[in-house]
Formats: sequence, structure tokens, C-alpha cells
Amino acid sequence: MHPKTRSWLAQALQDHEGRLLRYAQSLMGDLDRARDVVQDTFLKLAHQQPKQIDGYLTPWLFRVCRNLIIDLQRKEQRMMNQTLDAPSSEQLFSPKASPHDQLEMNDKVAQVMRHLTQLPGNQQEVIRLKFQEELSYKEIAEITQLTESNIGFLIHTGIRRIRKKMEVSS
Repeated sequence: MHPKTRSWLAQALQDHEGRLLRYAQSLMGDLDRARDVVQDTFLKLAHQQPKQIDGYLTPWLFRVCRNLIIDLQRKEQRMMNQTLDAPSSEQLFSPKASPHDQLEMNDKVAQVMRHLTQLPGNQQEVIRLKFQEELSYKEIAEITQLTESNIGFLIHTGIRRIRKKMEVSS
């Protein structure tokens, strides 16, 4: 392998492995299986020419990862709508917040995550890609192969449902 290609792969791994792992785990609900899928994603990347993916690396990685998950779940005859794990509070909050504020935020996040897992799978996926992975509508469209307007509708509808459930819970 050419040294430039090796360097490009190492940089891609450093920049995207954690995000892909979080994404895969959110879809699969299993960290070990998610690691396998992310590893397979980077193996596929190793067989690509950097010039072919230049400028599209992030959506390419997420799309390949997503397709591998779908293929795996089809083989195992599992449904996409598995229960998803919430991110840990250590990942979400600064230790500088007061204990009371941390508890309050932890409760709200737990509520939002419970409500999120009750949404249809396609709404869960686009909301996670938008807010956890901070991807643009265009990147999400490339990953999911939905239109940007459809993604906007799914996000808007999902957030509205979560808000309504949060109001009822209060």
C-alpha cells in the first residue's frame, strides 16, 4: 500500500471511527457487533482510491456502514427497530455543572432518549444522524438515500412527537 494511502486511511480512522461506532451501535444495540461492522466499513474503505471518495468521505463511510448493518440484519432476519442505548451522561455533560443541574439534565436526557426509542426507526435514525453525529441534511440524504425534504419532515415530525410526550410526562 502506498504511504499516502496508508496515511489517508489512518486519518479517516482517527476522524470517523468513534462516530461510526456510535452510529452502528445505535442501530444495532450491540457494541461488539457494531465494532465488527465498523471494522468491515474501514476494510471496504481500504479497497477504495482516495481520489474517488475525496470530498464525500463522511457520507460514504456512514452509507457503507448503514448498508452493512442492513445486510447483516437481513441475514439474521432481525428488524431495524431494535431498542437503542442512550449515550452516557459523561459523554453529554460537563463536570462543571452543579450536581442538581446534572441530575436535572440527566433526567431530561433519559426522558428524551426513552421517547426517541419509541419513534419509528427512520425517524430515530435521521434524528441521531442530525443531532448526535451533527451531519447536514445533504449528508443524511446521501447516507439514507432519502430526499433532503423527507429528512426535514422526519426530523420535524419526530421532534414534535418527543415534545408532545415530554409535555404529557411533565
